[in-house]
Amino acid sequence: MIVFDASTLILIAKAELLDSFLTGIELKAAIPVEVEKECCDVKKSLDALLIQKALDASRLKVIAVKNRKLVVKLQGDFGLGRGEAEAIVLALAEKAEVLGIDDKNGINACKLLGIAFTTAIGILVRSREKGLLTGSEALAKLMTLAKHGRYKESILEDARRKLETRQ
Repeated sequence: MIVFDASTLILIAKAELLDSFLTGIELKAAIPVEVEKECCDVKKSLDALLIQKALDASRLKVIAVKNRKLVVKLQGDFGLGRGEAEAIVLALAEKAEVLGIDDKNGINACKLLGIAFTTAIGILVRSREKGLLTGSEALAKLMTLAKHGRYKESILEDARRKLETRQ
């Protein structure tokens, strides 16, 4: 199973990677209730509609987090928002293979807790490696991620190199 945090899910939807990614993986995909709210309850943007479409088609499942105390503890210990904390707790509870998370504090929590994680850029690079995207498509999607995400220039440059060497 792969669990998503809102930021990663929104970013891959904005880059129009969500559908091909969910089609190309063999893992089940899930989000906690708070992430569903963060992604779909506020506005009806294209990314929100794409995420809702994946939920409606049962390609993405919503699972309620049971350990509320751990959610609160993670929020306090790592300075996480509720969605990030719920995603981490869900990944632990479901023994997820990987957690999609782009939040720096959330990534630090994953490292300390031993949770395998990926980012929207990691998903983009992997999609390119699997041949789901051409080099030019991947570079265009990287530009979208750069526009909407909060990435250091060094991370973007590293991803650009990886995407260009695959052409």
